This record gives sequence, C-alpha cells and structure tokens, in this order.
Amino acid sequence: MSVPRGLYAITSAAVCADEARLRAAVTAALQGGAVMIQYRDKQASAPQRQTRAEMLARLCRAAGARFIVNDAPELAAAVGADGVHLGRSDAGVDAARELLGAGAIIGVSCGPDVARVRAGAAAGADYVAVGRLFASTTKPDAPGATLADLRAARAATRLPLCAIGGITPGNAPAVVAAGADLIAAVAGVFDAEDVGAAAAAYTAAFHFPNQKGSPA
Repeated sequence: MSVPRGLYAITSAAVCADEARLRAAVTAALQGGAVMIQYRDKQASAPQRQTRAEMLARLCRAAGARFIVNDAPELAAAVGADGVHLGRSDAGVDAARELLGAGAIIGVSCGPDVARVRAGAAAGADYVAVGRLFASTTKPDAPGATLADLRAARAATRLPLCAIGGITPGNAPAVVAAGADLIAAVAGVFDAEDVGAAAAAYTAAFHFPNQKGSPA
C-alpha cells in the first residue's frame, strides 16, 4: 500500500478523552485534507481503544485516507488498519510485517539520527519519521532535530519522509521544501478551535510554489 503525501494528523490526548469529540475531530481533519490519521491514545482501556480504532478505521476508509495505529501491531491487525507506527521501544519492523502482511504501511521513528533512518529503510519500513524539529507540547523532551537533519535524511533514503515536532502552518512550507513528504501534527490540528481549518492550513503547505516532494 502506498504512502500518500500531505498532512498526517495524530490524535492528541485531549481529543481522545471523549469518543464523540474524537469522531467529530477526525471527521473534520479528513474534511480539511488529512491524508493519514494516526490513532495515538495512551489513556483508554483496551476495549475502548479497540472500539475507537474500529470507528476511526471506518471514517478513514470512507474518506479514502490511510489509517495508522500507534505502537500496537496487534490492534492494527484486529481493526483492519492500514498499518502501524513504531517508536524506539516498540516491536521491530520484521515482527510487525509478519503480523500485518506485505501490504501494510509500517513507519518508524528515527529522531534526528540519520543512521536510524538508514536502518529503518534497510529493515523494510514504508516511511521514516524525523523530529522533533521545533518546540513541541506533545513531546517537549524529545531529542531536537533541525531542517539540516531533515535534508540529510532526505539524501539518505528514497522512502517517504515524515517530519514531526512543533510544526505549524507557518513553518510547514520550509519543512516541505527541506524534503518532507508528510507533516505530522498533533496539537496543531486536534487541539485547534477549528480542526478542519487547521488541517486545511497544513495541507496548503504542500501546494506552495517550488515545493519539492520525495525524489522520483
């Protein structure tokens, strides 16, 4: 399954606290142009996460967007998600691939480390995530990365490149110009007063003149 180019909206803790709000917010993000949704929820019980993931999978399927589950390949498999995103302490790409199959999208977090980008590509990931690029309210203590790190990652792999960490509609065009295929946003989308408008503002960054995508 191909990885699209555009806004990758990741659910925030605040929006996951209420299922009705979660449904409404993800619907608005999709209407605003999000091409991938990641369900990231550290607080809900296992049954709640299953119910919510099933609901989000349906919403994404209806909108033609990809649905990714954070950290949990088993949950991704159970709800028919398009794939899973793996952090540094999660299961490896091989184990996730065995469970989810060849067609699943598997992403890996690489921080600012280009060596991890290369390792993720060699392991068979479908996209690699680089960040935290700017000050972040979601992960304020995550290792910092720079646009130079993003450009180095772009030079190191032909995989779709996801940029994350404190990205706003204002700095998003520079991130896209540095080589990002995906812009991941958490609070910037889901904690916004108007989620749909926030998603549209991020999406617009991919339509600025002279912006570059991944290499052909």
